[in-house]
Amino acid sequence: MADFYPDQRWASEGEPELGVGIIVEANKNRVKVHFPAAEETRQYALANAPLRRVVFKPGDTVVDTNKSSFVIERVQDNGALIVYIGKHGTLSEADLGDVSVSHGVNDRLLIGDVETPDVFALRRNTLAYDHMRRISPINGFVGGRIDLIPHQLYIAHEVSSRYAPRVLLSDQVGLGKTIEACLIMHRLLLSGQVSRILILVPDSLIHQWFVEMLRRFNLWFHIFDEERCASLDESAPEGNPFLDDQLIICSTTFLSGSKKRAQQAITADWDMLVVDEAHHLAWSLEKVSPEYAIVEMLSKVAKGLLLLTATPEQLGVESHFARLRLLDPERYADYGEFIKESQDHSAIANIVEALSLGKALKVKDKKLLVKIFGEQRIAKLEEKGAIGKNQLIEDLLDQHGPGRVVFRNTRAAMSGFPKRKAHLIPLSVEDNNEEWLKRLAKEYAIDKEPQVEAPLKQQFWFSKDPRVSWLVGLMDQLNPEKVVLICRSKAKVLALEKALQKLSSAKVGVFHEDLTIVQRDRNAAWFAESDGAQILLCSEIGSEGRNFQFAHHLVLFDLPVHPELLEQRIGRLDRIGQTEAIQIHVPYLKGSPQEVLVRWFHEGLNAFEENIEGGNQIGQLFRDRLMDTALAVSTGTSASNLESLITDTAAYQKELKETLAKGRDRLLEMNSFRPMVADKLVEAIKAADQDLGLEIYMTKVFEHFGIEMEDLAPRTYLLHPSRANVAAFPSIPDQGISVTFDRKRALSREDVSFISWDHPMVTGAIDMVLSLGTGAASFGVLRGTEDTGILLEVIFVLETAGKQGVFVDRFLPNTPIRVVVDHASEEVTEDYPADLFYKQLIPGKVNDIIENEMFVDEILPEMIKTAVEIAEQLKKKEIEIGLSAMNQTLDHEIGRLASLYKRNKSIRPDEIRTALEHKNELTILIEDARIRMDSLQLIREGDR
Repeated sequence: MADFYPDQRWASEGEPELGVGIIVEANKNRVKVHFPAAEETRQYALANAPLRRVVFKPGDTVVDTNKSSFVIERVQDNGALIVYIGKHGTLSEADLGDVSVSHGVNDRLLIGDVETPDVFALRRNTLAYDHMRRISPINGFVGGRIDLIPHQLYIAHEVSSRYAPRVLLSDQVGLGKTIEACLIMHRLLLSGQVSRILILVPDSLIHQWFVEMLRRFNLWFHIFDEERCASLDESAPEGNPFLDDQLIICSTTFLSGSKKRAQQAITADWDMLVVDEAHHLAWSLEKVSPEYAIVEMLSKVAKGLLLLTATPEQLGVESHFARLRLLDPERYADYGEFIKESQDHSAIANIVEALSLGKALKVKDKKLLVKIFGEQRIAKLEEKGAIGKNQLIEDLLDQHGPGRVVFRNTRAAMSGFPKRKAHLIPLSVEDNNEEWLKRLAKEYAIDKEPQVEAPLKQQFWFSKDPRVSWLVGLMDQLNPEKVVLICRSKAKVLALEKALQKLSSAKVGVFHEDLTIVQRDRNAAWFAESDGAQILLCSEIGSEGRNFQFAHHLVLFDLPVHPELLEQRIGRLDRIGQTEAIQIHVPYLKGSPQEVLVRWFHEGLNAFEENIEGGNQIGQLFRDRLMDTALAVSTGTSASNLESLITDTAAYQKELKETLAKGRDRLLEMNSFRPMVADKLVEAIKAADQDLGLEIYMTKVFEHFGIEMEDLAPRTYLLHPSRANVAAFPSIPDQGISVTFDRKRALSREDVSFISWDHPMVTGAIDMVLSLGTGAASFGVLRGTEDTGILLEVIFVLETAGKQGVFVDRFLPNTPIRVVVDHASEEVTEDYPADLFYKQLIPGKVNDIIENEMFVDEILPEMIKTAVEIAEQLKKKEIEIGLSAMNQTLDHEIGRLASLYKRNKSIRPDEIRTALEHKNELTILIEDARIRMDSLQLIREGDR
């Protein structure tokens, strides 16, 4: 860890455009840096601050606080601060004026410290690729280890395009709300729009969220609990532990149960708050739960807010209002007013549906459109044909109020879900049947407790259990097809593994919560291999967040009491993209408590073959009756109770379905998914996946830094560093790491890292090449030319100040400007394209040229001066292009918001105000963009 002291000069490795920063404050945990050129101040965690010490060298010219030039002859390190010694005295680092790391950019060339043309080409390509990825419309979307599901990408695109988005994600179970939230966060983080995120989840989901963010998006969130906070308090008693890290996950109950931690979290200044299972936050006009209260306080200080819930508004208008008021307390301030504003959008929904299907509109529909938009507008749209129709659909969807803050997709509106086929297997035992029923009753009594792990000494008798005997036969019958088995506990998984090893020759994998993430990945990968494990034994918690859709057989060795938990189990296979029907096998001993659960789920809910809606409400309503009936089964008194329970459950579910169908907001669903937008995103990501440019580029980077690549499969490699370069890529362990550039392989092999332009290994490589000065000075000889002379290739970078939270990259990211001049100081860029240099430049010795005083003192300075003048002219063109793109995009967005604000109360006034402020900030940043000489290459023409 570096030692930081006030007045030291440091540069940001991740944001070099900020210029040279000055240490303002340093304590045990954090360091604060001010960047004068960008007028920005950053705070970093001391343990992983992405900073690089700036020390100027002899020969560099700097300025002091009075703007007087100072030529450095010697450098003296006094421990805390550097002292520069020159002909006319000394200059402390603290007294440096406006300096930049570009001072003396040509020094390396003049002293002969040059690299070969291929290294310069690597830097040139790095700058070009960095520009490309920053400006790409799929930046932040291409890197997720996910299937390309259109509705998920649409929602992520729509939400992440807003200013400080505050929305409710309420897709049905299995449609991927978590993935949508992760995509939104990933894009906002990579684009620099946010840097501090707090995720609040129920205790049982902390690990699942941590794994999802790390495994799918390479985002390392820190889990905070009382133990971690207390530990941080010890090292910094006066500090705030929630300022120690940028990305934090903790449980809602942890904060609601501690006033001290809640207050610390509230004062920690968050860019984004994410709350999962938001429907569990209890609120009513009479009473507010502690969990809701802490979320409400945090939502007021966080700029952005994502609420995740699968519970539709039709199951409780009051609770729906409670969530909306978190998103926008000004808009949803009065519950009575909210009820009065309820409108019937069915007429508009019918019009949108008819337009989408190409059907003719009814007379009354046309009258309604004229009433909404006016005759002139409708006539103009009709003249445009298909384009006008699409614009009309967009406008109709835009005006729908809740659609601005609520996103909901349903299975009914989606395609790609598999069918489910239930196989119920009643089993019986000829010998000791009563004893087996007692054993299974005891097993059930332990399983039914939701938070209790099975005792380690619990006996399962699995070597003789009829369910296990049946399972062995099933595996023989299905071989080599893959089978996922899910049961209640880790103890049960381990006991099953031991029994199967004795009774079967099949390969068995295990998956439970006590395995490390690496072990889980390896076990899942072994299961995915064609010659790997045939069956994977999963515990309840261990199966969360995993996608095993390449398997088509699911064994439910036991059953949970709660419908949502059952749906979660089946959801490991029942997902969009599943290619075959799911075969669900449910073995149970006749007369056991499990038989009650099987019949209730199958006959009362049809839960094995259909997705359950409102599972949480069903579980709360029938849980006690179900458990009592199951426990009483061994006494023989539960038959009538079970029949009554099944009848009541089926009747309630029928009523619930009718309620949901009547209340289904089709207009909201249409607004939550616009296929044309989504299809363009999917096509762009697929094109990026298939492009070999990234693979070729990273191969060159690995070769340059001594990282060995061993072929494993198409586009898949084992990376391991040579001893000399072990520190170049700290993310590559000594034993190596497997990586792939193929999305399909990455989805089937979770132990293999998926490398994309978004991956930290790639962004880290780009930062490393640029920050280390790799290829900044080069010399080469141009073969195959008849001319003789000297050329100078200069790469400038047009940079904005990089103001935090302002998404300038989509209009003017760091832009490389390439200029080539000859020894007569004439521009010849078009005559010497980069591709020509790449093919025909070879290394050479620069000594003869730099020893020529006339060249060094007169010719080279004139060549550089000409290159700078040309770059300044090109800079103006780039700025004009950036401003034009920004004005065109933001004027459209602001105009749309202003127009919608007149008829859509879900548009927040501050959203329009923020958009206008954002435009002004962008205008200033783009107009003030400056060029920096990044690198240069001296070239001698003629094959000598």
